[in-house]
Amino acid sequence: MEPQPLTLYNSLTRRLERFEPLDPNRGARVYSCGPTVYNYAHLGNLRAYVFTDTLGRALTWKGYPLTHVINITDVGHLTSDADAGDDKMEAAAKAQSQSIWDIAAHYTRAFKGNIDALNIRHPTRWSVATDHIAEMIDFAERIAPGHCYEIDSGLYFDATTVPDYGKLAGARDDAGEGRIDPVAGKRNPQDFAIWRKSAPAENRQMEWDSPWGKGAPGWHLECSVMSEKYLGFPFDIHTGGIDHREIHHPNEIAQNQAFCDCMNTQPGFTGAHFWMHNNFLVDRTGKMSKSKGGFSTLFSLIDAGIHPLAYRLMCLQAHYRSELEFGPDHIVAALTRLKRLVMAVEGLRSRAELGDELPAAEESVVAELDAAISDDLNTPRVLTLLETMLADKKRSPAQRLGTLQPFDALLGLTLTELRREELRIRPRGAALTEIEVSGRVAERAEARKAKDFATSDRLRDELADAGVEVMDGDPMGWDWLIRLG
Repeated sequence: MEPQPLTLYNSLTRRLERFEPLDPNRGARVYSCGPTVYNYAHLGNLRAYVFTDTLGRALTWKGYPLTHVINITDVGHLTSDADAGDDKMEAAAKAQSQSIWDIAAHYTRAFKGNIDALNIRHPTRWSVATDHIAEMIDFAERIAPGHCYEIDSGLYFDATTVPDYGKLAGARDDAGEGRIDPVAGKRNPQDFAIWRKSAPAENRQMEWDSPWGKGAPGWHLECSVMSEKYLGFPFDIHTGGIDHREIHHPNEIAQNQAFCDCMNTQPGFTGAHFWMHNNFLVDRTGKMSKSKGGFSTLFSLIDAGIHPLAYRLMCLQAHYRSELEFGPDHIVAALTRLKRLVMAVEGLRSRAELGDELPAAEESVVAELDAAISDDLNTPRVLTLLETMLADKKRSPAQRLGTLQPFDALLGLTLTELRREELRIRPRGAALTEIEVSGRVAERAEARKAKDFATSDRLRDELADAGVEVMDGDPMGWDWLIRLG
């Protein structure tokens, strides 16, 4: 089988480009913007890491050694992307009357728990911002003479000192998309903070001495510092949500250009070869926001009885560069699709005559799979190929199970391990346990078989009162589910 070249969409050039590592000896080097650990990750935030995991799995599939860094932002990120407002971490610590370090530790653990629940592979390195303050100060000192100026509130980067500032965002002037709100004393609206001084009356839990006074780094600085330290400039791929394309990533690029001082010798240098962005998760009902409750986090989804891999599948059903609509109907539909896949695999396993090892994956199917994932990570097409392969009765059950392996490796749905019982909807706090529900459903089935319809109806009503819907005649053989509230 002749593998297809991997083509990826580069946000910088706005076109598909063939991927090859800049340094074949080092393999693929990827940096992903990580969470600001002041609260639980939103479902929309987590879409970025399903995308990045898919990218990493594709690079592994293509045989490239992978070095992947994800940062943990525990300082510097303000309550907006502008250089105004409070630090998100400081604000959360005040609101919750806790140490900022405890806040960071709690939400970092929670985020990594989400990563595990979604079967997202951990990066080569988790890089924590506050572990790199000294390097950030060194980086700032290096770029300050030619690119920065100091005002009362801190050290600011002069965006006019680098070429094509804002090219990634598509912005060309101060009125364009992705501009930063003004701060008193800034020379240009798009200039941004490298170091924010602590105000005289400000009582910060996180602050450090620097040549520009006691304070904390700007949010953008950490990613330039840590990507250069662990991956080197230039590295292969930088990923993030599409919202980073407008301010955060253009600011990173400006810092990278200033640090390397190579604008004349390396035109077009940005620090990374590819800049890749996943699109938004959109809830048109308005029920997903944290302030309104609903399915705002993976924890709330799990509490509602939805298996987290249903959310992973929902993300994979749409191309990463497309908007993805979210709502209760969408997640239940994804769960149903996941159930069908799991039942198909269980059915094959029950019929297969397996020896010690599964047969090798069929080359013709693998070639189609390779072409799909090589086409800018076309996971919707991969899923369709998977379903077609599982349903193909011209192939034996054992052949289909063997061919499932590369699909599972790329999609990360653990279809060879999941059991359909794990996918039943049972919200946390439901009135009946799963054993109690199953027992009453079985009792009702016996009553129906004996034509004791009075008992059957009574049991159905009792189950309904407890939020359980008995699914008579369900073609999937699921028997029952507990409705979402």
